[in-house]
Amino acid sequence: MLGLPGSRLSPAVILLLLPFLQLLLPASPASHGAFYKPVIVVHGLFDSSYSFRHLLEYINETHPGTAVTVLDLFDGRESLRPLWEQVQGFREAVTPIMAKAPEGVNLICYSQGGLVCRALLSVMDDHNVDTFISLSSPQMGQYGDTDYLKWLFPTSMRSNLYRICYSPWGQEFSICNYWHDPHHDDLYLNASSFLALINGERDHPNATAWRKNFLRVNRLVLIGGPDDGVITPWQSSFFGFYDANETVLEMEEQPVYLRDSFGLKTLLARGAIVRCPMAGITHTTWHSNRTLYETCVEPWLS
Repeated sequence: MLGLPGSRLSPAVILLLLPFLQLLLPASPASHGAFYKPVIVVHGLFDSSYSFRHLLEYINETHPGTAVTVLDLFDGRESLRPLWEQVQGFREAVTPIMAKAPEGVNLICYSQGGLVCRALLSVMDDHNVDTFISLSSPQMGQYGDTDYLKWLFPTSMRSNLYRICYSPWGQEFSICNYWHDPHHDDLYLNASSFLALINGERDHPNATAWRKNFLRVNRLVLIGGPDDGVITPWQSSFFGFYDANETVLEMEEQPVYLRDSFGLKTLLARGAIVRCPMAGITHTTWHSNRTLYETCVEPWLS
């Protein structure tokens, strides 16, 4: 009989007790990861998945068991491919990840990758992104002489680069897709095949649907800082940008915000935008800086 010294439990009784015995066992550390949404990481210009090994280490340490996918697409020079081509490639990669995560996913998108991710949020009718973390990304465009530009266009400076970028063949380079010359706004609006569209600055038949899709995101975290050295102006990481006099206007002063052309004003009104500026970090170290991670990234990954 059950409970008598020396008695043995029958297999049937063991099967009945097994579910209750499992409740008494301590949970393994990996099981806590079930409470963390999967994380998808998208790299920037001339990057690869290897660049994010430190970020991956930090996430595994603070959120053990989290499923993290650092997408290995358009690495190195392939990151110069037109951004719409990259958006399509990344869309094909993230779709099955999202399908397996009914609770939603988090995006961490660095530099040029932040623009790719914003376009993904616009064109995907069924995305389930909870938090979109934009890590030092030129969300309102780029207008600065950097080493990247000098390597790509050695005979041009920012003052005349519009002649290349606002031509049909110039738009075949990713960096020209978000080149934003404040002194040639009309040319930008007419020639930009990417940034002007996702910003809703130029009319197109998908504008309403894209805005609706973008507003599906629960939270937008913007990260950048004055010592970045690449994003110009650095406030572009927070949707600020130059006016025609090269005076920086903050997000709330930008026409795209005032018109709420793609949903920024709506997001801010519902408290869904988090701004995390941080000084002392250069462009290539955002994803490896532990203090930055703990301050601006980790709080939004649960």
